[in-house]
Amino acid sequence: MTALRLPPPLALYIHIPWCARKCPYCDFNSHEARAAIPETDYVNALILDLEQALPLIWGRKIISVFFGGGTPSIFSPDAIERILSAVRARTPLIYDAEITLEANPGIADEARFAGFRDAGVNRLSLGIQSFNDRHLAALGRIHNAAQARSAADIALKTFGRVNFDLMYALPQQTLDEALDDARAAIALNPSHLSCYHLTLEPNTPFHRAPPPLPDDDTGATMQESLENLLADAGYRHYETSAFAGEKNAHQDNRCRHNLNYWQFGDYLGIGAGAHSKLTLPDRIIRQSRYKHPASYLQKTATGEHIEQEQTLRRDDLAFEFMMNALRLTEGFETALFEERTGLPLTAVSKPLRDAETLGLLQQTATKITPTLRGQRYLNELLQMFLG
Repeated sequence: MTALRLPPPLALYIHIPWCARKCPYCDFNSHEARAAIPETDYVNALILDLEQALPLIWGRKIISVFFGGGTPSIFSPDAIERILSAVRARTPLIYDAEITLEANPGIADEARFAGFRDAGVNRLSLGIQSFNDRHLAALGRIHNAAQARSAADIALKTFGRVNFDLMYALPQQTLDEALDDARAAIALNPSHLSCYHLTLEPNTPFHRAPPPLPDDDTGATMQESLENLLADAGYRHYETSAFAGEKNAHQDNRCRHNLNYWQFGDYLGIGAGAHSKLTLPDRIIRQSRYKHPASYLQKTATGEHIEQEQTLRRDDLAFEFMMNALRLTEGFETALFEERTGLPLTAVSKPLRDAETLGLLQQTATKITPTLRGQRYLNELLQMFLG
C-alpha cells in the first residue's frame, strides 16, 4: 500500500457484554447475567484498556462513542458517566460528539434514561425488534409490546435522537405483521430506524433448531415493502438496514458512528471481545480483545488483553473497503477509496468493470454507486472484490 496522507476519522466503541437473557438468534459476544455483574471492576478495566491504547491514537480526535453489547443499559448511569469522564480526560473527544447507548425496553424507566442523558449520552438505540407479543416471545425477548411502547415514549421524551431496532422475517410472521411493526414505529416518529432481516447465525439456538421462518421470496417482499413504506413516511434509506428521518431539514439523523464504519473510518474498540481498525503511518491494523469477561478482566490487568492483531494485506484493504462502502445506498466518492486505503482506484478497476457489466453498480468519474440490483445481491457484488 502507499503511505496514507492523513488518518481517517476515529470513533470509539465500548463493549458491555452482559444482558439479562441471551436471545436465541444472537451471535454477538454477550453473556447472560446469572450473578452480580462486576460493574466497578469492568469500568476500571475499560479505563485501563483505553489508557493502554493511547499510543496508537495519540492526539487524534474522537468523533463518536458507541456503547454496544450485550445490553449497555444494564449498567448504572453512574458507571456510564465514569466511563465518559475517563474518555474526556484522556482523549480529545470533540465537543458535539455523537454518544450512543444501546438499551433494552425491558430495562427502562424515566430516572434511568435521564441518568444516561445527564452522563453525556445524546443518542439512544432501543432494541424493540417487534411490537407484537407473539413475535417478541418467539425471539426470546424479555419485554412485551406494552413495555416496548413505554420505553419508546420515555426515550423520545428524554433524548433528541433515538433509533429503534426492528427485525422482520420473524418466525411465522406475515407481510402484514411486518408492516404493522413498521407503522407502529413510524407513528412514534423516531429520528432513525434500523430494520434487520432475521438470519440464522452459526452457534446460536436458532441455527441448531431453526424455527419456522418465512421463505426467501416472502422475506424479499417484506424488505421491499418496508423500504417503500419508510420512504413514503419520510425516512431516507441510506444504508442496507438503516433509515434516517428527514422531517427536520437542519438535522442529519444518520448514525455518525456507523457511517464512519461504512466509510472505512477508524475505530478503537475497548471491552471484552471488542475489535479495532486503526490506521498507522505505514499500515492499517486490526485488533481484537479477549472475548470472555473474566479473561478480559484478567488480561487487561497485565496488559495482555489483545488476543489477535494483524496488518491488513493489499487485497484485504480493497475487499474490506468495498464490504463497508457498498452498503451505502448512495455509494461513495471515488477519491475516498485511495484516501482510506492508500491504494489507487486502478487496484480494483477489473472487478468494478465486471460489476458494472452485470448491472450491480454504476460508475462516474467521481462516484461509485450500487444499483438496486447490487443492493439486493450485495453478497454476490462483494465476492467480486475478493483477492
